[in-house]
Amino acid sequence: MSIYNDDVKYIGRDLKPVPLTVVKTEGDYIFDSENNKYLDFEMGWCIGNMGWSRQEVTNAIKDFVNVPNYVIPGIPGYMYEPWVELAKTLSEILPGHLTKYFRATGGTEAIEIALQAAMSHTKRYEFISVEGAYHGHSLGALSIGASYWRERYPNLLNGCHKINPLLDDKAFEKVEELLKTEKIAAYIAEPIILNAAVEIPQKEFLEKVFKACKQYGTVFIMDEVATGFGRTGKLFGSEHFDIQPDIITLGKALSGGYAALGATAMTEEVAKSMEWEFSFYSTFGWNPLSTVITLANLKYLLSHKDELLTNVNEMSEYFKSRLENMHFPTPAEVRIKGLAIALRFQEENYVYSLVEKAFQNKLLIQALDPFTLTIFPSLTIDKETAQEGLNLLEKSI
Repeated sequence: MSIYNDDVKYIGRDLKPVPLTVVKTEGDYIFDSENNKYLDFEMGWCIGNMGWSRQEVTNAIKDFVNVPNYVIPGIPGYMYEPWVELAKTLSEILPGHLTKYFRATGGTEAIEIALQAAMSHTKRYEFISVEGAYHGHSLGALSIGASYWRERYPNLLNGCHKINPLLDDKAFEKVEELLKTEKIAAYIAEPIILNAAVEIPQKEFLEKVFKACKQYGTVFIMDEVATGFGRTGKLFGSEHFDIQPDIITLGKALSGGYAALGATAMTEEVAKSMEWEFSFYSTFGWNPLSTVITLANLKYLLSHKDELLTNVNEMSEYFKSRLENMHFPTPAEVRIKGLAIALRFQEENYVYSLVEKAFQNKLLIQALDPFTLTIFPSLTIDKETAQEGLNLLEKSI
């Protein structure tokens, strides 16, 4: 327990640490310092989409030699070939109209780039986002996040309008009313709102918002930091809708958790506003090792894309069937898109006892709030492992 006490003493956290000291990861499993084996149904909140310790990526790390440890962070005008390779790789899998890629260290920074690009491009300074959503922990990202952050930090960005997470015709009316003011720099949201208990917008809603943004000169941003790279059954969550975002933000599964790396993809038109008049700079954005790791992770993903997405959709049906037939002591609504899964319970706080019992049974799941459980297994999970985890969950009820 000494490490627990030292962690509490020295490591800054919002909550006390979970009593699990990770020493090894392998596929769908995490091992602690006492060699206990835990089945991971969270994957770092959509980070380890390809499973942990993917050999193709660890090999790239071992082969990382003779690379400059200083890629001119002080003078970003110089070139570096792997940056170009990564940008070209992303351009092959993202919508073709997104041709410019800004370097970031992770999802939060990618969001900051997107917000600043929207303001620079439109010369407007207000935003529309979804109530209860999460886009990062910087002050800009918190400004477009859940309203309770403004209660803690009243000096967040002004003019950040929140719409009801039930994304239907009524929500669209509110969006259109705000867009008509011509003060809105951007509409920003995840295509499927994971932090709002996997809220799936009505298809017509998102498509109407996209068209209205075009009509009123507002930038349309899709936050794919968590939904990207196969999580929802498509390579990107935006693909479920007939939309063409002006900006897409990336992170998390982009590097598979091996390194800090994010990216902001945008159109040539929006990117031009970042030249001279304003730009964004990240000292460690696309660090050399992070870039090599990300390229290896994407190479594996793309070479297995079809079988991976097939597996996601097959396992989605299996998870849905099993979860809907579990006898929880309180009614539960199952929300699922691909392998983005949430259970919304009617009884407050029940989820915490369920998470604790699951932990005792060596299954890692997470409470999103007092009513919601989230499950984000690896996208490579096979039926036998999924069955094992769901049996452990059922045992924990």
